[in-house]
Amino acid sequence: MTGVQVRTATDGDWPAIVLLENTGFGTVHHPDDLAAFRDLVPAGGTVVACEGATVIGVAFYLDLRLTVPGGAILPAAGISGVVVAPTHRRRGVLRAMYDELHRRIADAGYPIAALTASEGGIYGRFGYGPATVDHGLSVDRRFAVLHADAPDPGGVRLVETAECGGEFAAIYDRWRVITPGGLLRPQPLWNDLLADRPEERAGGTALFALLHPDGYALYRVHGEHPKTARVEEFRAVTAEAHAALWRALLGLDLIQEVAIGTYPDDPLPYLLTDTRLARTTGRKDHMWLRAMDVPAVLQARRYACELSVVLQLNDGFRSDGGRFALTVRDGQASCERTEAPVDAELDLDVLGMLYLGVHRASVMVRAGRLRCDDEAVVRRLDTAFVSDVPAQLGFFF
Repeated sequence: MTGVQVRTATDGDWPAIVLLENTGFGTVHHPDDLAAFRDLVPAGGTVVACEGATVIGVAFYLDLRLTVPGGAILPAAGISGVVVAPTHRRRGVLRAMYDELHRRIADAGYPIAALTASEGGIYGRFGYGPATVDHGLSVDRRFAVLHADAPDPGGVRLVETAECGGEFAAIYDRWRVITPGGLLRPQPLWNDLLADRPEERAGGTALFALLHPDGYALYRVHGEHPKTARVEEFRAVTAEAHAALWRALLGLDLIQEVAIGTYPDDPLPYLLTDTRLARTTGRKDHMWLRAMDVPAVLQARRYACELSVVLQLNDGFRSDGGRFALTVRDGQASCERTEAPVDAELDLDVLGMLYLGVHRASVMVRAGRLRCDDEAVVRRLDTAFVSDVPAQLGFFF
């Protein structure tokens, strides 16, 4: 990487940064869209890679607040906007930017870092593991019949999206503080979402909205014959709100399919007399996590059973790994570095996969990603890391 410098971005760099972002992601960002995210970037949180006077790479982090199992909220550095110019790939530019950006994140005291990945094969080597899953479902509503036992609480209203931002925000805030993976959404991001710009609709209509006292659904309609309602955001604080909103969505006349990206344990299929009508259309990673301060991260969340285990965490990117004694009593953990014999060995990205309770230690053992010869230890890890509230990504960043 001879001749390439990584430094803090200046105001004068932003025209070049915008060009890189648009080129890298294949879309033309609205200026207000970028401004909304820039409001969340701390001082020194954007780095650029330059060859001479030319900006050839950019990466920044957002100041986020992440809910973890048990309801604790951690400061999180949300990596975003990472682009290397197509003219300078495979030259170590990304690694150089990540070295510098993560040094700054560590110096700022963030215990955890997060990202949403455009490509799945890049970030494991930097210690990030996929911690939430986006589970695609599609229901052919022409044949969908709600089960006789499905709740019918009512209370859903048709509302104008632009007029109810405050109500959406209040419900979202109730939802995100109880949901692992939930993120504080500042007002600039609400303004950006509700601006509902035509270039961001992917060929669909403007947003329609269904509002319940404990939930909401935002959706667009795509196509003509047949029509599909694609749910852009669905937040339900209670099971009653979840059922009521789905009754309304499945009552949309002239709509053939209702499609949603949700979480693997969504109870939607079991509201129906025929569960097969809730057809899985895809499954992919959503939010990725990397522990920057392992003891702080492991001590922040709650656990479902008692546990005493020594973990060897390998970090091939930085020096944040090591050997740690994790002890859980009454759901609360203590964690410290130790020289005691190791019970289980895993890479730091695997800890990110386990952290919110979506993935299981026993599956990682079968995949060779977690090494442990004691089946009893593996069973306790499975039980301890489970979350009684399914994890979901708060919003894409």
